Amino acid sequence: MLPTIFRRRSLRALAAALVAPAALAVVTACGAAEAPTTADGRTVLRYQGQTGLVTPYELADELGYFSKISLQWEGDTTSGPANIQAAATKQIEFGSAFNGAVVKLAAGGAPVRSVLSSYGSDDKSFTGYFVRENSGITTARDLIGKKVGVNTLGAHHEFVTREWLHQQGLTEAEIKQVQLIVVPPVNTEEALRSGQIDVGALNSVWRETAVGRGGVRPLFTDTAIFGEFDYGTYVFRTDFIAQNSEAVADFVQGTARATRWLQVTPREEVIAKFTDIITKRGRNENLKLLDYWRSIGIPVPGAVIAEKEIQIWIDWLVRNGELPEGKIAAKDLYTNEYNPYANGTYQPASGPTGEVVAAK
Repeated sequence: MLPTIFRRRSLRALAAALVAPAALAVVTACGAAEAPTTADGRTVLRYQGQTGLVTPYELADELGYFSKISLQWEGDTTSGPANIQAAATKQIEFGSAFNGAVVKLAAGGAPVRSVLSSYGSDDKSFTGYFVRENSGITTARDLIGKKVGVNTLGAHHEFVTREWLHQQGLTEAEIKQVQLIVVPPVNTEEALRSGQIDVGALNSVWRETAVGRGGVRPLFTDTAIFGEFDYGTYVFRTDFIAQNSEAVADFVQGTARATRWLQVTPREEVIAKFTDIITKRGRNENLKLLDYWRSIGIPVPGAVIAEKEIQIWIDWLVRNGELPEGKIAAKDLYTNEYNPYANGTYQPASGPTGEVVAAK
């Protein structure tokens, strides 16, 4: 059994306590059906960020890509499912999570719709599922009765682990014998090396520092299963989209362009821009995480959503008995209509302002 502290600590352990953000200079409350606006008429979008990191929409704001919205930080999140639940319950206007979690939320009756891909995996940014070098674990069947450490249940690490086990030929009964243990990323390497878990899901700084210390090896990676793939999306409530379509359109076009900026801009320029943004927002954050930024991880220009990226997790939930077949359709869970890289505004391979760019 893992110590209780493993369940309580999180990525926030890397940074000092956060200071409260400054309030917007002027925010006028509108009717119950409308979002609040700033003095210059911009719609306010509340959101949860990520400690020590810069999201594409925060970058879009810094680059001046928004003209109709103003972002309002409401704190940070370390869980995709919690983030989109906060959006569904009107604590914030939008959230980001693994597409399987989005499907589960929608299947449970939450009126949400995906509008843009938010993260993925490529050859530079991916999740590896590591074992101790001397563990003797070499196949999926070796995991029966073993423990796999994941950052949260019902999200990327759980779905990918179970999908890999399925693809490797384990039956559903055998897969259920593989125990998933919630371990915050900051503790995963320690738990793996001490034998408290047998497999640890590691990405970004956690993967690179663990590999650098030696003694661990990947059993599989998410890119080995699906190749370069978009795994998560930004979601808004459907009522908010209907009532504030111009604001949502502005969010999507700006964030899509910022994502494209990250796809075509040299890493050194990206890190410099991120450092500037984090320093200016004054939340007393740890800048060391930026040393481990390798790519946005989204392989599709402008983060356009592909239906297969949602359908695959609908199929997974149906196969796993968690969703009745035919209850929801992937096409009803997302839209690309606001994305300039999908609606004809820009050519898919163009840059963040529509210019022709060379491959990075």
